[in-house]
Formats: sequence, C-alpha cells, structure tokens
Amino acid sequence: MVSLSKNQTVSLSKQSPVLSQLEFGLGWDPIKKKGFFGGLLGGSDSIDLDAGCVLMDSAGNKIDTIWFRKLKSSCGSVIHTGDNLTGEGDGDDEVIKVNLSKLPSSVEYLAFTVNSFRGQSFNDVDNAFCRVVDQSKKELARFKLTEQGSHTGIVIASLSRNSGNWDFTAHGHACRGRTIDDMHSDIVTTVVR
Repeated sequence: MVSLSKNQTVSLSKQSPVLSQLEFGLGWDPIKKKGFFGGLLGGSDSIDLDAGCVLMDSAGNKIDTIWFRKLKSSCGSVIHTGDNLTGEGDGDDEVIKVNLSKLPSSVEYLAFTVNSFRGQSFNDVDNAFCRVVDQSKKELARFKLTEQGSHTGIVIASLSRNSGNWDFTAHGHACRGRTIDDMHSDIVTTVVR
C-alpha cells in the first residue's frame, strides 16, 4: 500500500497488475466537542459528508455523475453503495465501486469528491481519508486529508487512464459547493491535465 501526500500520483497497475475492479472508500469522523459548553454550543457530534464521482472525457466534459441522488452510472460500471449521514464507526463510511472492464472507453477521468450537502464545514471533520482497494480487497493507495477550513467541498482524488494503465492522484483541493454539481468547474481545473 502506498500512502500519498497531496498532489502525488501512483500507478495502480504497478500495485496490482491485473486490475478489473476498484473500490474507492471514504472515511471521516466528526470533531469531538470539548467540555460542557463545547457540546452545547458546537451542535451535534455527527457530520454528513457525501462521496461522489464524476466520469469525464479527455477534455473534461461530464459524461455522468454518481452521488447519493444517483447511485449507479448509466453504463452500470460505477456504483455508490449508499449515504452515511453521521460519519460514525471505523473504516469506510461511503464506498464507490468501479468496474474497470465495463467502463466506456470515452471515460478518461474519474474525479472523486466529498462535500457537505447540509453546509457543514471541514472545520467539523477529523480523520478524513480516502483509499483505493482492488478486487482482491488489497489496499493499493491511501490519502489522509489533513486540512481543515470553512470550505464545504473537496476534490479529493482522481483516477486517470495512462496508456492502458490507471493512475490514482491525491488532490485534496478545497472548494465551495454543497453538491457535486456546484463543484464542477473546480473538478475540471483540478483533475484534467
């Protein structure tokens, strides 16, 4: 497993030579409110983040969007397993599965995002990470998000075709937007090279 820093790229094909399916896992915890007044004034101890994926062609044109309002891509190759409303528990809170063999050849990029539909900021998020797992459940790459701030969305990572192979890039690009559609211009400028 490769632990990535912001803006680093790793070839997933070198990590797992026979790639057919990937899982993109996203995990987070709500910030623990300190003391009696922290709990009273800080609101609830849950945070609702939403993982999303945009399929794009080589020019950055949107082919499809997968998120909690559309859990399966039109081509059937990308599936969101469901919405976690709290961030409670260990491990992945939301998972997006990608069947690389079914992915249309026109898809050059898969941009993975996380945003707060309810408008909670990343000041309320702790221990956020994303990871990529192959079809044998081997973890290939992990990116721990360390930045906090008043932003409501992040272009967290992307997959891109590279001469028949797949590269995974950790972005961690903060942006505004409560839905994946609100973030589209940031997604294109961050992911498309």
